[in-house]
Amino acid sequence: MNIRSLTRGDGVVIGAAVLLLIASFLDIYSIDGAPDSAEIPSLWGSGSVVLGVVLAGVIGAALIVVARAMPQPMKVAGLDLGQFGIAFSVFAAWCALGNIFDPAGAFDNNGGASGINAGLGLILALIATLIMAAAAVTTPLVPALKGSLIPASRPAAPQPYGGQPQGGYGYPGAPQQPFGGQPGQPGQPGQPGPSFGGQPQPGQPQPGQPQAPQQAQAQAQPSGDFSPFWFAVPVPRPLFAEDGSPTPIAELAPGTWYLAVEQRGANLVAQTQDGRRGVLQDTSGIQRG
Repeated sequence: MNIRSLTRGDGVVIGAAVLLLIASFLDIYSIDGAPDSAEIPSLWGSGSVVLGVVLAGVIGAALIVVARAMPQPMKVAGLDLGQFGIAFSVFAAWCALGNIFDPAGAFDNNGGASGINAGLGLILALIATLIMAAAAVTTPLVPALKGSLIPASRPAAPQPYGGQPQGGYGYPGAPQQPFGGQPGQPGQPGQPGPSFGGQPQPGQPQPGQPQAPQQAQAQAQPSGDFSPFWFAVPVPRPLFAEDGSPTPIAELAPGTWYLAVEQRGANLVAQTQDGRRGVLQDTSGIQRG
C-alpha cells in the first residue's frame, strides 16, 4: 500500500469518518423539557443507526482509502473496492437523513414519542455522512480534490519535462556526457583544448553564426542517448503495457517518484516501485527530479 497515492478528496473522506465516530458517542435524541441530568442514549444505543449510519459510513471510508492506496485495483464481483465504498457512504447519508426526519421511529405511530427530536449526535452524523458521500462522488471529477494529499519528498528542485537539463540523471532527448568531463573540454585527456584566443574546435558555434542548425541537430539525437531520470505526475495517469494493449497495467499516482527508463517518441517507459514497466502516454506537466 502506498499512502502517497491518497488524494485530497480521500483526506476529506477520512476527516468525515473521524467526525462520524465522534458523533456516534453523542446523544441520539433531544427531548423537550428533559432535565440536564436525564440519561439519553448515544447513537450506539440504536441498532438501526449503528448499522445503517455509523458502521456503513466507516466501512465506506475504509474501502475508499484502501482502494486508493492499493498498487492495483482490487475487485469484488466485478466492482472496484472504491465503488463499494462510494455506495456505502451514500447509503449511510441516506439512512442518517431518514433518522433526522423520524428519530423516534415507530414510536411516533401511537403518539408516545411526542417531544422527541434528533439529538446532536444524529445531526453531526448527517453532516459527516453528507460530506463523506459528496467527497467520494466528486473526487474523480474535481481537479482540486484529485491533488496529492501527502506531497512527495523532492530530492532536488523539479522542473517540467522538456526544460533545460540539470545535473544528476540524464535528460531525455539530449546527448549525455560521461561523468568526469565532457568531450572537447579543455584539459580533458585525449582531447585537444583550444588555447586562449585560438580557433574554436569543430562543432562549436562561430561568433554571429545562427544557432538553429545546432539546435535541430540536438533535437534529432536518437533515443540511444536517453538516460534514466526520476519524475512525478501531477494527477493520476494510467500506465499501459509495452505490447500496446489498451488496458492499463497500473496507475501512476501523484506524490510518488517513478523512474523513466526509456523514451519512445513522445511517450516514456516508466518503472514503478514494485518493478513493473509500462508506457506513460500522457507526459504533460510531469515534474522531473
